[in-house]
Amino acid sequence: MQKYIIIVAGGSGSRMNSAVPKQFLELKGKPVLLHTLQQFIDAIPGIKIVLVLPGAYKNDWENICKKFNFTYPVQLAEGGETRFHSVKSGLTLVPEGAVVGVHDAARPLVSFTTIQNTFKLAEEKGNASPCIPQNESIREVNGENNKAVDRSKYFIIQTPQCFQSTLLKKAFLQDYTSTFTDDASVLEAMGEKINLIEGNRENIKITTPHDLIIAEALMEQTQ
Repeated sequence: MQKYIIIVAGGSGSRMNSAVPKQFLELKGKPVLLHTLQQFIDAIPGIKIVLVLPGAYKNDWENICKKFNFTYPVQLAEGGETRFHSVKSGLTLVPEGAVVGVHDAARPLVSFTTIQNTFKLAEEKGNASPCIPQNESIREVNGENNKAVDRSKYFIIQTPQCFQSTLLKKAFLQDYTSTFTDDASVLEAMGEKINLIEGNRENIKITTPHDLIIAEALMEQTQ
C-alpha cells in the first residue's frame, strides 16, 4: 500500500513568545519542520508528503525551501479553523487504498522505529497510534475534590497516528465536535477500535522555549 504522511503545521509562536511560528524556528541550524520531514523521508523511502499550512505561511515555506535547498516533492493543503478541518483538507490529497499518517510538525524527534512500526500496524489492522506510559503519579480533579488514579491505565498519545486512508476519509465525513482531540478520536467516534503501539519518549511536541532546549539536547545525544 502507498504510504502518505499529512504534516499539520498550523502552529503559531504564541507560547514561544516569538513572531516566528514554532515549526519554522531553527533547531541546530535548521527549521523544526525540516527535521520532522526528514525523519519520514528517511524512515519510509518514497513516502508521499502532504503539508497543511495556513495560507499566510505559504511564502515562509517557499523561502525555507530555497534557503535550505529542500527539494523533496511536497503537496500543500490549506489549513482550517481547527486541527480537524486541517486534516480533512489534507485528506483531499490522499487517495483511497493507501496508508496515511498524521503528524505534528513540531515533533522532530519521532524515531524511525516509531514511524515504521506505526505504519506497519495500521496497514495490518486499519489504524495505529503510538503511546508511552505515564511515569509520574496523576490525580483526577473534580471541582474542589481530587483523587489518585491508577497511572498504569493511562498513556500519553503521540503522533504519527496512522490509518488505512479509506477508513480515515470516511471518518472525516462526520460533523466536527469538540471531543475530536486527535485523529484517532475521530475514527473511534465511528465505532472503530484504536490500536496502540509503543512510541518513543524523545518524541516530544515543541511548544515552549523550554521544549526547544530539551529537543536540542536530545538531538545531541542521538548524534
